[in-house]
Amino acid sequence: MAVKKPAKKAKKAIPSPKSNPVVEVVEEAIRNANEFETRLERHIGELRWLFFELYENMALEAREESFSELLQRMRAAYDRRRDGLKEMDRKREANPGWYKDNKLLGMCLYVKPFAGNLKGVQNALDYIQESNVNYLHFMPLLDTVDGRSDGGYAVADFRKVKPELGTMQDLAELTADCHKRGISCCMDFVMNHTSEDHEWAKRARAGEKEYQDYYFFYDNWDIPNEYEKYVPQVFPTTAPGNFTWLEDCQKIVLTSFYPYQWDLNYWNPKVFIEMADNMMFLSNEGMDVIRIDAVPYIWKQLGTDCRNLPQVHTIVRMCRMICEVVCPGTILLGEVVMAPEKLAPYFGTVDKPECHMLYNATTMCTMWSTVATRDTRLLRHQMDAVNNLPKEYTFLNYVRCHDDIGWGLDYPWLAWNFGQQEVPHKKYLNDFFTNKIPSYARGELYNDDPRLGDARLCGTTASLVGIEAAEYEHDQHKLELATDFDLMLHAFLLGQTGLPILYAGDEIGQLNDYGYHNDPLKWDDSRYIHRGNFKWDEVDLRHDVHTRQGKIYQGLLKLENIRKSNPIFGPESDMWTFWAGHESLLGLKRKLSEQILTAVYNFSESPQHVSLEAYGPHIDLLTGEKLDIVGDWELAPYGFLWILYNPQ
Repeated sequence: MAVKKPAKKAKKAIPSPKSNPVVEVVEEAIRNANEFETRLERHIGELRWLFFELYENMALEAREESFSELLQRMRAAYDRRRDGLKEMDRKREANPGWYKDNKLLGMCLYVKPFAGNLKGVQNALDYIQESNVNYLHFMPLLDTVDGRSDGGYAVADFRKVKPELGTMQDLAELTADCHKRGISCCMDFVMNHTSEDHEWAKRARAGEKEYQDYYFFYDNWDIPNEYEKYVPQVFPTTAPGNFTWLEDCQKIVLTSFYPYQWDLNYWNPKVFIEMADNMMFLSNEGMDVIRIDAVPYIWKQLGTDCRNLPQVHTIVRMCRMICEVVCPGTILLGEVVMAPEKLAPYFGTVDKPECHMLYNATTMCTMWSTVATRDTRLLRHQMDAVNNLPKEYTFLNYVRCHDDIGWGLDYPWLAWNFGQQEVPHKKYLNDFFTNKIPSYARGELYNDDPRLGDARLCGTTASLVGIEAAEYEHDQHKLELATDFDLMLHAFLLGQTGLPILYAGDEIGQLNDYGYHNDPLKWDDSRYIHRGNFKWDEVDLRHDVHTRQGKIYQGLLKLENIRKSNPIFGPESDMWTFWAGHESLLGLKRKLSEQILTAVYNFSESPQHVSLEAYGPHIDLLTGEKLDIVGDWELAPYGFLWILYNPQ
């Protein structure tokens, strides 16, 4: 007879300990105190040494007092930082190279033209995510005065959003939503100057000596004239000279950019402390990346050109350490539009880093020179210089940005190798892109200076590569070529090491907007030709590959997906150029372990023969076709190859 087993007694649930809100608050306070002190201890020695060296002309007691004020501001900023941002800081401290990931794709946009206001941008996040974008750079959105804004770079209040765009609360809500979606946020921080409408400037103008010392004020032209002997002009045609006479207060003030942008005096420690506090404030609003505008200009010293002075590096290094103490999840992006030999120092050293990332402006403008000349040799030379830099150096790469294209090319190299002189070459480029030399390009010049034979170029990518002209002429063949050209340039962008940034509208091939000519606040600034309103009606065409918008949008999605799914595009790859058989062909290779990517880009409107002669298991990343032999190719006009060798 079967024995009946006794029924099992149900186990009693073990009650979870009740949470004690008071204990949790105390524990969090202790953790925060320990966290801040631990980070500060790591940097305080160097931070103090640099601060005291920078302000060595001050009395020791005054330096001690100022440095103490800086530390108090840092502690207060840390205490104000939201818990969610602090948690992100901790994750990024464990993964300090997060911003180098090949899965990151950026987009820069002006809030008003893109979506009206900050709430509009928040409503557009689904589209942004659909476009593979997970890094947003909001172009200047802080308070400015219409007609005296320089596109938003003349800031009247570093803690207030321009009212027509929204509020700081709207900005915080937008960044919080972005973070939930895995989107990082970047904004500009203008360190070099303020608007003349800033409170400091108003008080200086009213005669308050304390605030006049925030700027460079002079009673007569003696010292300004000495500066002018050495300091180049930034905008010689639209804003000549480096100083402005203020009639109402009978003073002269230093204005490197425009008369309404007053250069800050970093010889005064109060200026550095206030601006560091503003930087921390913006980070606490949810900014993952602080783009420092016009970094090389920050420090002024009589008898120099006031560019790239050692004190600039001291200031940037201090900013880096301040972030690593208060908000280590935030990184610094330097806008340094300089030649490579002057660019690299802004990364600092491995032991004492400065900027996390820098703009790769030289490769961008060299690429556009290659577009006009169909000759890739200068571009190969430029990329060799970049590829030979340490891998720790991370660049932000782009085809187009919000600004003009300045022809900062390596003219000594061009002169030595080809006898090419600077002025005639710049004239050729500007004539080509403005159609003075008959071409497909449709651009306009900015700050044209006939005396120097110099000017800068404006226009959207699509208009500069011929899409606008082809559509105007209703020439389908030209349109297909121009669209292929657009995609090839973006493939070149995505094939570089670093963070690729799209300019909003380029993903649908947006054309020039000539309406700025009729706007009394914009007509004299041709950069607004590529800052037009985002064409949301054209976005609806993004799924139709028979349209210009759809072909570019879907083509970019494909390239972006290839890039983010293949580690060969990541920061650890070695990269170098090679001769691909013709001057119009740019050959690039990337190597990671045993994998080798061979990329070839055709900058010519003619088909070109390519012979690669490679054996073993390859895959054409663009088609998915597997190849055992990679031999001769007929590369289409403005075509490109991405061939991956993978023995595994």
